[in-house]
Amino acid sequence: MTTSSSPLGVVFDLDGVLIDSHDQHESSWFTLAKEIGKPMTKELFKESFGMRNEMCIPNVFEWSHNEAEIKELGERKEELYRELLISRNLDPLPGVLDLVENLKRSGIPISLGSSTSRKNIEVCFQSTGLDSYFGSHYTGAEDVARGKPNPDVFLRAAEKIEREPANCLVIEDAHVGVEAGLAAGMKVIAVTTTHPSESFANSGAHLIVGSLTVVNAEVISGIIGC
Repeated sequence: MTTSSSPLGVVFDLDGVLIDSHDQHESSWFTLAKEIGKPMTKELFKESFGMRNEMCIPNVFEWSHNEAEIKELGERKEELYRELLISRNLDPLPGVLDLVENLKRSGIPISLGSSTSRKNIEVCFQSTGLDSYFGSHYTGAEDVARGKPNPDVFLRAAEKIEREPANCLVIEDAHVGVEAGLAAGMKVIAVTTTHPSESFANSGAHLIVGSLTVVNAEVISGIIGC
């Protein structure tokens, strides 16, 4: 139950928006590929970024089409990823702390909608201190049946802060995430931490920014139109 006064809500993606664990994701996929003797390239990794494991393992990497094996491979990758998160310092990206503080002062609740697992989210939140801002308002891969570009994870994230999709804004760095936010009926800000700005030119994003240092409650309210 949220007591915030604003009718607006902001839904964040995790990787590439709040934190930069790109290197940890990449390292864990390459380590797994080596363990199982499968091919992996930086191009394949980039294509997969923002997708759920059960989507990228068969469709992008083409490692397996067996459901049980895909699940096992995904779990091993996340185990490797969490080990790297714990072993390396992880800081929020530029502008993140100022933005979440600004939204808190403005009475605008925040939620998280990510393709990663709840365990990963919890490790990231605890290591960066972001858990004090989000609390239990986070939605992970296992909370919804369909991953991005389907809108399910963002719709569920909005429910957790009791906000209507039309009054929410999504902040994303991945093309599938922008697509998911628009499919949810939300406004979208694209951050160019993972992909160049020109790649979002025809994405439908309402604003494209280089970092969250230029985003605040006033900017968000102007985009949503409230």
